[in-house]
Amino acid sequence: MKLLHAPTSPFVRKVMVVARETGLADRIETVFNAASPLQRDPALTSLNPLGKIPVLLLDDGTALYDSAVICEYLADLAGDTAIFPTGPARWPALTLQALGDGLLDAAVGNRYESVMRPAALRWPDWSQAQMAKIAGALDTVEAMARAGRIGPTLHHIGLITLGCALGYLDFRYADLGWREGRPATAQWFAAFDARPAMEATRPRERTA
Repeated sequence: MKLLHAPTSPFVRKVMVVARETGLADRIETVFNAASPLQRDPALTSLNPLGKIPVLLLDDGTALYDSAVICEYLADLAGDTAIFPTGPARWPALTLQALGDGLLDAAVGNRYESVMRPAALRWPDWSQAQMAKIAGALDTVEAMARAGRIGPTLHHIGLITLGCALGYLDFRYADLGWREGRPATAQWFAAFDARPAMEATRPRERTA
């Protein structure tokens, strides 16, 4: 299997965490692709017409995207029923995954606005709306953590997604101070981020 990959993408990180947690990382070859939102790369769009990563290319030529689909495929391939629970536990896990993915959509979109869009064309109200989505998601997570719905005894795709989202905030929004007023989330993340799969996949700028 080949994974179209960029080391700073939180969605790619999510896939790599699942690959490590399921013992499949050694079976995946990573192929760098910058996936610029401004320039369509035929090598990428031939596999995913949306031009986004991650894309997992299977040995039979099938291309899977996006991160939620790839993660579930890997868990199924490994026979792992903890990351994607069955029964009633499945829906809270998937809902938290959606919340984490939505937080990331807002954070990545706002970074594009602030870094890639020319300064004269930036729309402050739009950026403020994205930051409000991030704050709302974080406040919801804090309430869940205080209610015991997020904790050290749980491990599933929702928590992996949330961990990658908080890691992305640390990486790209270091001045945000998301931990302020959210001690339960900060405590949970400190423990979760120490998992070997999280440590091994922390985002970094590509140097080669």
